[in-house]
Amino acid sequence: MARRESKGFVQLEWVCPNCDGRNAGSLKTCASCGAPQPDNVQFQRAANEKIVTDEKLVQAAKRGADIHCGFCGTRNPNNAVTCSQCGGDIKEGKARQAGQVLQAAATPPKVVTCTNCGTENPGTVRTCAKCGSPLPRAAASQAELGQVKAAAAQKGMDKKKPNWLLFGGIGALLLTCIAILFMFVFPSKSVQGTVADLRWQTSVPVEEIQAVKYSNERGSPPSDAYNVSCQTDSQEVCEEKTIDKGNGFAEVVTECHTETEQYCSYTVDEWETKDIYKLSGNDLYPVYSTPSISSNQRLGDSSEELIVYFDTETGQKTYSPDTVSEFQQFSIGSSWTLKMNAVGEVLSVER
Repeated sequence: MARRESKGFVQLEWVCPNCDGRNAGSLKTCASCGAPQPDNVQFQRAANEKIVTDEKLVQAAKRGADIHCGFCGTRNPNNAVTCSQCGGDIKEGKARQAGQVLQAAATPPKVVTCTNCGTENPGTVRTCAKCGSPLPRAAASQAELGQVKAAAAQKGMDKKKPNWLLFGGIGALLLTCIAILFMFVFPSKSVQGTVADLRWQTSVPVEEIQAVKYSNERGSPPSDAYNVSCQTDSQEVCEEKTIDKGNGFAEVVTECHTETEQYCSYTVDEWETKDIYKLSGNDLYPVYSTPSISSNQRLGDSSEELIVYFDTETGQKTYSPDTVSEFQQFSIGSSWTLKMNAVGEVLSVER
């Protein structure tokens, strides 16, 4: 059975699109430039987040998602009746998105240099201790990166310089693959050959029903299994999640559920190869063994290995026909054209 436990609330932050200043999630206007938070600017987790202990902030975090006024866009708490900026009816507004699982913030650098006055500040602070200017972000969140890429694509600005080193590496790999293909797969020359010898070997397996034991196999046993013994293994799996409340805060929860898996030991009667009967020869007519079998045995699928030996001006070459009917075309003394690859292997033959 699933269970969920709340560990409390953390305050999020948002980045002002007007001045790039970072703001506490509870602030509805930018602390640096005073611009209101637009409804399309998402909350993100802070690098130095802590569980909120102030009772007023806890009560604010427990409220539902904030609402942006439908007339002026100002962000208002969800219990507001009229907009704090224009007095419009909040019922006409748009509630912020809530319920998303937020990823952890990127690890901030130890020191961030203020772009306005050059003062070095701790990486976790939002504004310069000397001049009060908003500090540059260390790294954008995944959500921000997605928004930036989408906006750039719409404006046709998402252009990247070609990575010639990468292209060169890919080109070299393709050339290597093509070279290997030409060496082993494609014929590079033809030679004349005369059939000097033949070899064949046939194999006929004899299979027998045998009791095969399986131990601690995951899942249910086969329907024809016997001597079955099963056990169930259960374990609780827990995961901590930080869930956006849509009001500048996120709830940290631990979600747990029980995973159950069955393991079984059993015996199954299966066909197993007991013996393989082989015959061999050097003519055009392969012969297959016909072993006698008992009531609990059967013959398996027979197979054959077929080899033709050619004398050529560059030495003896071998070729393995795919079928017996093809093999029977290679009478001793007959002449053939051999298609060879770059390493001297016979790829195909023709009259």
